[in-house]
Amino acid sequence: MKALKQELLSIPARKIFGRVKAVQGVMIEIAGPLSAFGIGSRLLVEREGGSDILVEVVGFKEGAALAMPYGSLEGISMGAKAVLHKSNNDITPSKSWLGRIVNALGEPIDGKGPLISGEEKISLRNTPPPAHQRNRVGVPMDLGVKALNCFATCCIGQRLGIFAGSGVGKSVLMSMLTKNAEADIFVIGLIGERGREVQEFIVDNLGEEGLKRAIVVVATSDEAALMRRQAAYMTMSLAEYFRDQGQNVLCMIDSITRFAMAGREIGLSVGEPPATKGYTPTVFAELPRLLERAGPGTGEGSITGLFTVLVEGDDHNEPISDAVRGILDGHIVMERAIAERGRYPAINVLKSISRTMPECVPEQYRASINQAKQYMSTFYDMEEIIRMGVYRPGSNPETDAAIAYTERLERYLQQGKGEKTSLEECYQQLEQILGEDCQNINDEQV
Repeated sequence: MKALKQELLSIPARKIFGRVKAVQGVMIEIAGPLSAFGIGSRLLVEREGGSDILVEVVGFKEGAALAMPYGSLEGISMGAKAVLHKSNNDITPSKSWLGRIVNALGEPIDGKGPLISGEEKISLRNTPPPAHQRNRVGVPMDLGVKALNCFATCCIGQRLGIFAGSGVGKSVLMSMLTKNAEADIFVIGLIGERGREVQEFIVDNLGEEGLKRAIVVVATSDEAALMRRQAAYMTMSLAEYFRDQGQNVLCMIDSITRFAMAGREIGLSVGEPPATKGYTPTVFAELPRLLERAGPGTGEGSITGLFTVLVEGDDHNEPISDAVRGILDGHIVMERAIAERGRYPAINVLKSISRTMPECVPEQYRASINQAKQYMSTFYDMEEIIRMGVYRPGSNPETDAAIAYTERLERYLQQGKGEKTSLEECYQQLEQILGEDCQNINDEQV
C-alpha cells in the first residue's frame, strides 16, 4: 500500500505539454513551457499509428528543448504533442526482483509477469558514499579462476577492469566468473550486447541456479543510445540497493566501452565538441561518476565491480581504456596472441595488476607467486631468441629455470569453462609446480 501511495502522489495535478518543432537525425526539438522542463525530464511524444514514444531532455537550444528517444522515431510528425511524463529517474526494487531480466527502464522482459515494487525509491543517478565514511576493502574474494585468484587477487569491494579486444574471450571469462565467484548477489548489465548472445549467456552461463541469485539488465546493440546508457545506471542502482541491504554484491557490466559509445552518440547529437577519438568531455566526466559508485559501502554490504572494456584495435592505451584504468583498483589484460596459442582464459598475468596485492595474499604464498612471475618474465624477455634456437642451454641459469618452468605454468593457467579452482587450491597447485625452489626461497627469507 505504501508503494501504491507513492505512485498516486507522483501523478501530476495538471498536464504540461509542448509540441514537436523539428526532428534532425535522432534529435527532437520541442517548443513549449521550457521552464517546466529540465535536463533529464521525460516526455511522451504522440505518433501516428503507434504507441507514444518516451523521450528525454538532454539539452536546450534557441528556445527549444532538445530530446532524444528511447525507441524508434517512426511516425512522429511536426506539431505532435509531447506531454511531460512523471519522473522515471527513480526505481523501487525489491528482493523479488532476483531471478528476473529487465530492460534499462526497469521493465520485465522475461515474460514472467510484472515486477513487485518495493517501498523505497532508489535514484538511478546516486552519488557514491562519502570517501571518508566508506569501509576498506574486505578479505579476498574467490573468483574460481586460477589466473585471477593467484596473480590478480580481488578483494570484496574492489573494482577491476577486464581489458580485451573483440574475440579474445572476454565473454567466456565473464561466464566463468558468474558460475564460480563467491558472492551473495549478482547484478549483471549487458550493455550493447549482441542479441544472439543474451539468451546464451542467461541459459548456458548463468543457468537456473545462478539466475535465482541474480538480476540481469539488458540493452542490446540495436537499442537507442539512451537505453544503453540508462542500462549502466540501472545496473549500478540495483547493486546499490542490495548493498544497502547488507549483501556482498558482485556487479558486472559488459561493457563500459559501449556505455561510453552511447554517451558519445548523445553528446555529439546535442552539439558537444568532440575531444579524443570523437569522445566528448561529458563521457570522461560520466565514467568516474558511474564507476565510483561501486566499492565498499558505509555499512556491512559492499559492491565488488568487474567491468569489461572493449579495447579498439587491440590498443590498450586508447582513450576509454586509459581513463578507466586510472579510475579502477586494478586491471586484467587479455591478449590476442595468448588466445591464438590456444591458452584460455587468455590473461597476461605479467600485465595484469590488482592494487590490493600483495597485502591480501597469505604471507606463506607470496614467494611462490613472485617466483612464478619472475620465471614467466625471464622467459618472455628471451622468448624470441629461444624460439629461434639461438639460445644455448647452460648459458644462463635463470633462463634455463625459466624455460623449464614456463611450460608447466602455462598448463597451470589453462582452465576450461566449466572448471572451478578455489583460492587455497590455486596456491597449493602453484607451490607443487615450483616445488623445492619456493621452499628454499622461503627458508632464505626466514
